[in-house]
Amino acid sequence: MTGVCGCCGALRPRYKRLVDNIFPEDPEDGLVKANMEKLTFYALSAPEKLDRIGAYLSERLSRDVARHKYGYVCIAMEALDQLLMACHCQSINLFVESFLKMVRKLLEADKPNLQILGTNSFVKFANIEEDTPSYHRSYDFFVSRFSEMCHSSYEDPAIRTKIRMAGIKGLQGVVRKTVNDELQANIWDPQHMDKIVPSLLFNLQQGEGTDSRSPSPLQSSEKEKESPAELTERCFRELLGRAAYGNIKNAVKPVLMHLDNHSLWEGKVFAVRCFKIIMYSIQSQHSHLVIQQLLGHLDANSKNAATVRAGIVEVLSEAAVIAASGSVGPTVLEVFNTLLRQLRLSIDYELTGSYDSCINIGSKIIKEHEERQFQEAVIKTIGSFANTLPTYQRSEVMLFIMGKIPLPEVHPALGSAKSGFEGSRMIQMMLLKSLLQVTTGFQTTNMLTALPSSFLDPLLSITLMEDAEIRLLVLEILVSLIDRHDNRTKFPTINIISDISVLKLKVDKCSRQDNLFMKKHSQQLYRHIFLACKEENSQWPHFEALYALLAVISMELANEEVVVDLIRLALALQELALMNDEGLPVFNRCAVHALSAAYLNLISQLTTVPAFCQHIHEVIEMRQKEVPYLLPEDVFIEKHSVPKTLEKLEGEVLFLQSKISEVLGGSGYNADRLATPYIPQLTEEDRLSKRKSIGETISLQVEVESRNSPEKEERTPAEEITFETLKKAIVDSVGMEEQERERRRQVVEKFQKAPFEEIAAHCGARATLLQSKLNQIFEITIRPPPSPSGTITAGYGQTQSRSVPVYEMKFPDLCVY
Repeated sequence: MTGVCGCCGALRPRYKRLVDNIFPEDPEDGLVKANMEKLTFYALSAPEKLDRIGAYLSERLSRDVARHKYGYVCIAMEALDQLLMACHCQSINLFVESFLKMVRKLLEADKPNLQILGTNSFVKFANIEEDTPSYHRSYDFFVSRFSEMCHSSYEDPAIRTKIRMAGIKGLQGVVRKTVNDELQANIWDPQHMDKIVPSLLFNLQQGEGTDSRSPSPLQSSEKEKESPAELTERCFRELLGRAAYGNIKNAVKPVLMHLDNHSLWEGKVFAVRCFKIIMYSIQSQHSHLVIQQLLGHLDANSKNAATVRAGIVEVLSEAAVIAASGSVGPTVLEVFNTLLRQLRLSIDYELTGSYDSCINIGSKIIKEHEERQFQEAVIKTIGSFANTLPTYQRSEVMLFIMGKIPLPEVHPALGSAKSGFEGSRMIQMMLLKSLLQVTTGFQTTNMLTALPSSFLDPLLSITLMEDAEIRLLVLEILVSLIDRHDNRTKFPTINIISDISVLKLKVDKCSRQDNLFMKKHSQQLYRHIFLACKEENSQWPHFEALYALLAVISMELANEEVVVDLIRLALALQELALMNDEGLPVFNRCAVHALSAAYLNLISQLTTVPAFCQHIHEVIEMRQKEVPYLLPEDVFIEKHSVPKTLEKLEGEVLFLQSKISEVLGGSGYNADRLATPYIPQLTEEDRLSKRKSIGETISLQVEVESRNSPEKEERTPAEEITFETLKKAIVDSVGMEEQERERRRQVVEKFQKAPFEEIAAHCGARATLLQSKLNQIFEITIRPPPSPSGTITAGYGQTQSRSVPVYEMKFPDLCVY
């Protein structure tokens, strides 16, 4: 019967006759449009026949492919495309299976034209929104085949480019078809992402030589002459833009693996470009997931070459800038902890010369300059992350970093066993540089809460350390913290400014919070500024930083009391340079004089008291004529004119405290406080400096005043406190504590173990003794009220009253006031 139907066309099924009629005798004539319209109408009228139409078209296409009749193959695919676009009935699923079978057949062919034809048909199919879901359709073959086409190595460059572009479009079609349909195969599974993402990155990398487009939103229109790299970037952006929260990890992990496998971290350029695309394409609330993956990858590569780690850190820095406030996410301190840990490891690697605890013959050679570059990259990245944080979180990060800085006495065994003292110094340097990056641009309205004592105290204690470079970093950090109006940039060097109005300084009124901060910490700040000027190894940059610190305190935190104290401090610095009790070099003494002059010139113009400004101006003019080496213009230059010895200075070249207190007292400032010289007091912080001079100041003189009676004052002789007396006092206090502890133990033991009668008798005896003492007191103090008349003795042993004037009566001392 089948043979009869094959011979007699009239007896063949109608759908077969309609399908056959769309093919012309000459394939170059193309699809017979009139017959195609009949076939489409039939398919819409009888949707149950659609699966048979598809199966028959598939059969014809397979036969034509085998017979190399590629013209009829193109006609068959065109017919399938039109049927897909026209039909959206429930039976479309069975037809789609036939369609995908034909596309698979074309993709498996060796001819590039057939592969491209099949890809184009698949892309058209991917853009169709189906009305009914499919539960059993699989796209595994298409993912693998399109990925393979993306890596095509066809000999002809033009055809190779076409095949690669077809592969990219095919992957884009697979993503579009599956990403929004929960019933389809999960395209985000690692087995698919591990093929799709590397294929895209491969083509993106191939187009690195061409000009890359700047990051832009997803574009839907395609350019006619679009290069594979541009098409890949658009496809990659679309893929990432569709990624939900749970799919970010699967999408980013293949990127990391691709960069590892092809050693692309070291070049940095392509890695940075990839992650810029990622950060601009994903949803902003998912940015921190990418950052976390990068941090985890950095930890996983902690023993890799410094150039690789530096590349990862560079990408982190760029990603943080793009992600802005969402880059850190909920685990703020964990981000900084990871970066600081990498910084510490790098220092150990640099000092030990090995990535392992012991140096092996086969261990990698570590280059110090590469480790230094990596450390600088980490510090830069810490700053990038800090700039994305709000003020309160940045304060937490500052406190966190401060807790990591090894300090004397706090961390006795500085550095690891591998690095020793030099390692601890490098760690201090790198952490302070990181802290400086975090504090850059730091602005807060409440200094008291943003800079608690737990942060400020250890920071200031570092200014007492002998290392000049470390002290300079701390001074720069303090300036950065206090400078909230970017005034620091207006004081690049120390000089005498005749008119500060040209600087356009931003000076705000000191707020209540700032007043509280200075009330609590001002003396501490002044003291460390004073002690910093006493350092013999201080250089030109140190005095510039000290001048900037005094300047920003004057403009950010100054009220009348602070201004008075700052002027006293400047005069105390002048006295320090004059007396030279510390044995400072001549340059340092001249530098301190110059610092004092420059600051008094600045503060006099800020206070706007004419008489004060006039006195400062007169002294500066006199110095310019007689002792120019006491001014910053002659001290802080390459070839300074500092003499070998400094003669005794007096007269008009010095700022007079009496004159300043007089002129400012007349303007409402506290003249008594101004007339009192500033003397810093040594505190327990000095033990952190580890200087011998601190230990030598144990010899103190203490005077105790005794005021037993109001008429007479006696002074006990000064008691000299030496090491032996201190030792004896400590030993005696320890012995007394032991005795008191033993007595308490005996009392507790007695009440726990003694019989009740004994305890009752003991308590009764104590009560009786107390009562007797009270009776004695009452007999002495409680007497009858005094009579206004005295008593005289008469005859017969009787007393006779006599009147006494009130003014002669004697009253108890307690009753007189």
